[in-house]
Amino acid sequence: MAKFTYRMQNILNIKYKLETQAKTAFSVAAAKLDLEEEKLEGLRQRKNAYEVRAQELIADRLDFQEIKINRVAIETMKGAIRNQTLAVHVAERNLENARIHLQEIMTERKTHEILKDKAFEEFKKELEKEESKAVDELVSFTHNHVEEG
Repeated sequence: MAKFTYRMQNILNIKYKLETQAKTAFSVAAAKLDLEEEKLEGLRQRKNAYEVRAQELIADRLDFQEIKINRVAIETMKGAIRNQTLAVHVAERNLENARIHLQEIMTERKTHEILKDKAFEEFKKELEKEESKAVDELVSFTHNHVEEG
């Protein structure tokens, strides 16, 4: 029996490898986004802690030096939060780009798998035609020899 070999199997294998790489890149981008969001949340918590401390400083005996240091810390946290928010947006954009790339790679791979399936179906049809022809020849030969004998 003939063996089916897909002529573009090497391309399909490359598509599988590219898809694996794209999945890895997507998961790295997702992990980076999670990390950036965690950093942002940590900064927000620190800012809130400074704001609580500011309320305590105003309620207690007024220590203007401590209040000034606290306000500088709050402003520093606001700047860090703005910077971290920007980093989160960059990570989100990178994740979206990785998702789009992965989607394109998966579409290409699926296209090649469909082509392979169609090629296999054509191979099966040809094989069935050859088998049918061989059976017809055998029946004809057998029939001709039975009549002669």
